[in-house]
Amino acid sequence: MEFAVVLLVIAVIFVIKSIKVVPQQSAWVVERLGKFHSTLKPGLNVLVPFIDKVAYEHSLKEIPLDVPSQVCITKDNTQLHVDGILYFQVTDPMRASYGSSNYIIAITQLAQTTLRSVIGRMELDRTFEERDAINASVVTSLDEAALNWGVKVLRYEIKDLTPPSEILRSMQQQITAERDKRARIAESEGRKLEQINLATGERESHIARSEGEKQAEINRAQGEAAAIASVADATADAIRKIAAAINEPGGQQAVQLKVAEKAVEAYAQLAQKNNTMIVPGNMSEVSSLIGTAMALMKSPPAGKP
Repeated sequence: MEFAVVLLVIAVIFVIKSIKVVPQQSAWVVERLGKFHSTLKPGLNVLVPFIDKVAYEHSLKEIPLDVPSQVCITKDNTQLHVDGILYFQVTDPMRASYGSSNYIIAITQLAQTTLRSVIGRMELDRTFEERDAINASVVTSLDEAALNWGVKVLRYEIKDLTPPSEILRSMQQQITAERDKRARIAESEGRKLEQINLATGERESHIARSEGEKQAEINRAQGEAAAIASVADATADAIRKIAAAINEPGGQQAVQLKVAEKAVEAYAQLAQKNNTMIVPGNMSEVSSLIGTAMALMKSPPAGKP
């Protein structure tokens, strides 16, 4: 009975040692008598007990690896604190087991040295502008070296670039000065446009005012011309009427009477306005005008006996 129990225990141990179930996205490396034998794939696998053993277990999933922060010197001798994260995947479990004693440490150290080399070829300003180029350079260099370790480097991302506090202050001052410069330029451009608009408006105002004055002068001149024409027409009308009246019977006598009256009135006014007595040079002409006027006033109208 005891022998049967011992056999059962031995059988159970043999089963446990010989049957291995590998999870999905995993690879186990088997050694036979201390030498690489095979790689177990996901699923049920059978080993030779006490001869075969699982020496290494690898995950085939994408693995994120935090790269510790380090100090890098740029081309213009500026210190930068840089840290990042690396993504890799085991593609060859056998090489990952025997290519390096610790491929994670190897990748981490190589990532740091490669990053220092890449940043050392750049100036400070370029490191902030070309982060994608830095990431690509690190991935290319790591991928070439990691082939011997059975690892595929997928990508590298810089998490933070931190220059010294003095550099940060200088950069902030530079940014502030640049913004002030842009603000002053924008303000001067605004004043320039304002002056241009004011000058344009004033010019257009002068043009409009001169056009208005010109039109007013034209209208005034046209009005004066029309008034002069109207006066001339009225004067011509009056002259024509006077001429027609003179040619009628008694017209000549009426003219002579009017002239005599005007002459007498003129002499009377001169006598009233001046202390000096004005005597005509030819008194016979005055007497003649007065006599003619008296004769006309006494004579009956034309056409009456």
